[in-house]
Amino acid sequence: MTDRPNTQPVYALPEWNLADLYPAPDSPALAADLDRAERDARAFRRRWRGKLAAAEGKAFGGAVGAYEAISELAARAESYAQLLHAADLSDAGIGKFRQTVRERVTAITGELLFFTLEINRMEDDEIENKLADPEAARYRPWLRDVRLSRPHRLNEETERLFHVKRLTGRAAWTRLFDETMAALRFPVGGEDLTSQQALHLLSDPDAAIRREAAESVGRILGNNVRLFALIANTLAKDKEIEDGWRGYDTPQAARHLSNRVEAPVVDALTRAVTEACPRLSHRYYALKARWFGVDALEYWDRNAPLPGDEDADIPWSEAAEIVLDAYGAFSPRMRGIGARFFDGRWIDAAPRAGKSPGAFSHSTVPSAHPYILLNYQGRTRDVMTLAHELGHGVHQVLAGAQGRLMAETPLTLAETASVFGEMLTFCALLARDGDGARRKRLLAAKVEDMLNTVVRQIAFYRFESIVHEERREGELTAERLCDIWLDVQRRSLGPAIRLGDNYRYYWTYIPHFVHSPFYVYAYAFGDCLVNSLYAVHEAGAPDFPAKYLAMLEAGGTLHHRELLAPFGLDASEPAFWAKGLSLIETMIDELEDAA
Repeated sequence: MTDRPNTQPVYALPEWNLADLYPAPDSPALAADLDRAERDARAFRRRWRGKLAAAEGKAFGGAVGAYEAISELAARAESYAQLLHAADLSDAGIGKFRQTVRERVTAITGELLFFTLEINRMEDDEIENKLADPEAARYRPWLRDVRLSRPHRLNEETERLFHVKRLTGRAAWTRLFDETMAALRFPVGGEDLTSQQALHLLSDPDAAIRREAAESVGRILGNNVRLFALIANTLAKDKEIEDGWRGYDTPQAARHLSNRVEAPVVDALTRAVTEACPRLSHRYYALKARWFGVDALEYWDRNAPLPGDEDADIPWSEAAEIVLDAYGAFSPRMRGIGARFFDGRWIDAAPRAGKSPGAFSHSTVPSAHPYILLNYQGRTRDVMTLAHELGHGVHQVLAGAQGRLMAETPLTLAETASVFGEMLTFCALLARDGDGARRKRLLAAKVEDMLNTVVRQIAFYRFESIVHEERREGELTAERLCDIWLDVQRRSLGPAIRLGDNYRYYWTYIPHFVHSPFYVYAYAFGDCLVNSLYAVHEAGAPDFPAKYLAMLEAGGTLHHRELLAPFGLDASEPAFWAKGLSLIETMIDELEDAA
């Protein structure tokens, strides 16, 4: 073995400065904010509980504004604790601090639960009368979304019980998963690597390193599979219990409601992607196997660089320039917002032991700004991850003008902004040096990313759906969970990928199954949506950048039909998904023609 498993980049990488939220965990400002939020929440409850229906429009609007201010204060403290913990999941003191803050915030927000319950008990005409006042009318989109959950809300005592018990239920099991994954080490080449470092080696140019890393990941995950199976079973049962109390008819229904997307739209997406697998993933991986001179690829070769391709290390400064230039070519305003993340130290990019694996952009609160976490290791895929998370960040900055209650965007549309950022960066790279072998490499990498975003995520969604349905009949063994995983993966990836025994345990490391059940289809939704949006842009639609930024600025105030109407698109039309998938098919056509 070479010493390549030392995956730490040799150049400096940024670490975020969380002082824009609070200077330190023991900061007097943090303690004061939590105390103030607690006092204000109790006073708010005394002032408004049982009196909201009788309030005139102006007073009602003021009450919503006060509710928003308390919510933001509590969320600011919790965001700081969450980000501090994500930067070092292995530090017991930080873990304790995060739990302490979470418990304080849960108590604070518990005081406010009555508010949305009383809003949902009002009749439509009562709400409309209050909205006649401008101060209340500002919150119309938020009230619309709150009232979507009317059929599924319970009485105040029950809601408070669910709210408080989450600390020792879902939140506790999620913490166990996070800290377990952060503590696991995967031996490769004589070194003990984090999960993120080991998984990164699955795209190493050396096949022997890829194999060793893949088998190490599978072996260590397999050694811990009973714990992960217990977590999966417990969380699925917890969800089933709460869904039953709330009257959701399917395990996916709560996610669809929070995403403000209709079940038939998601069903159409799932069906379209599943039916397209033979034309997309099956065909591409068969083509890649021919490039490798084999009948079928081993699972550790699925994301391998093409034969003869050396994916040169890309320093952080160059990655930043690539992404910002791509953003700037589309919109100078978009570039300006993106540059603030680098200039203001809003990004933590360095891989570290104990750090949360993967990547995310945390919106925090509108009175502050988002923060981005990466594990940057210098590959083209890492540049695309930067473009993805910066897309989220730009979206969160723009939507922040809507305020705490209306800035949050459904996951389906949040992923649109991130995937659009990737597309801008990919097209810039293709235009810059996309000739001959370089073009083939870029196209192949983009196809693989899109297959990971669309086909793979829908396979994840199908895996979750089967697991949650079967869990209703009783606990699933670790073996059954692994069998479901392998069956779904074989169907989605096709016969040109050979799934070894250790691959059966790979479901265990995917955090979305634990953190946000059924989140994953949002990636496929966003990718297909971006493909359709980008086609409109390339066709020369007038004022496209301005319309696109206006869509992001809308935050959560508009439904997906309203947001897409200016572009002539409608996600409820079955043909919409076929149009999005056709771009992937066209890229595979080009690669086949070149071969």
